[in-house]
Amino acid sequence: MELRQLRYFVAVVQHGSLSQAAAALGVVPSALSQQISRLEGELSTRLLQRSSSGVRPTEAGIAFQRQAQLTLRHADDAVRAAQLARLSGHVSVGLPPTTSAMLGLPLMQAMRERYPQVQLHLVESLSGHLAQMLVQRQLDLAILFRAEPARRWSVTPLLEEQLFVMGEPALLGAAAGGRTRLSALGALPLVLPSASHNLRTVIDSAFARARCQPNVVAEIDGLGLLMQAVAAGWAATLQPGAALARLPDERLASALITDAQARRPNLLVSLSDDELSPAALAARVVVAEIARDLVGSGRWPGARPHGG
Repeated sequence: MELRQLRYFVAVVQHGSLSQAAAALGVVPSALSQQISRLEGELSTRLLQRSSSGVRPTEAGIAFQRQAQLTLRHADDAVRAAQLARLSGHVSVGLPPTTSAMLGLPLMQAMRERYPQVQLHLVESLSGHLAQMLVQRQLDLAILFRAEPARRWSVTPLLEEQLFVMGEPALLGAAAGGRTRLSALGALPLVLPSASHNLRTVIDSAFARARCQPNVVAEIDGLGLLMQAVAAGWAATLQPGAALARLPDERLASALITDAQARRPNLLVSLSDDELSPAALAARVVVAEIARDLVGSGRWPGARPHGG
């Protein structure tokens, strides 16, 4: 027995006519009659008395109609409850500045389209600060560059970013637009973030493995100002490719650094699953999907899947 059959039967009783009920339901009379016959067959009883003037319910039909209407009301209530209980709530997501340049707007758009009743709170900050916010339960999830193993977090490797040297073409010389190694950058004036940034840790470690010293002429802890200094020709910098999205300046040249150590992992880190709301669990899936799409389509410069 199907809800459709119950709706058909109630409509027939209400209209007192198969043809009128069929017109109201938007079906052909023969199909409606067939469904009523199947319903009577399942119940092994006659529900309608048919005559030249129309149809009317039998005693069994009257009793069945009452229960059918109650069942349909319950079914309609269930549908309304499900619609009202569509995913809603609040989710806080932390993104480092370079990562937010790639993920921020696509994430906002995707969440708006898929889960319009979920309020998204985005926080752009240093990876270390985002990790502390996770500890303090101020964020549900974040993109981090390293995770503390002692924490009861859910950690998913998302992607790896190769680093680029970026600067005016005159500064980069023959390397502009191509590939280079850290050992070739020893004399190049660099402006880098300070040691509080995970990126600086990666860069210093990569230079140490290459057995050379970077020529750091300034430290700037702010991606916007740092890239403005680079665009002004004051110095070059080492950044993941996403940094160019912060300052789309055709005057800037870049070269991929081929040293194996000059890359940075991006980890999707969240509170443990049992601490996450349904909205946060959904947002975590969306973040991973967007990142995979950006990497797979080549729209995230220098990024590749984790382990790829």
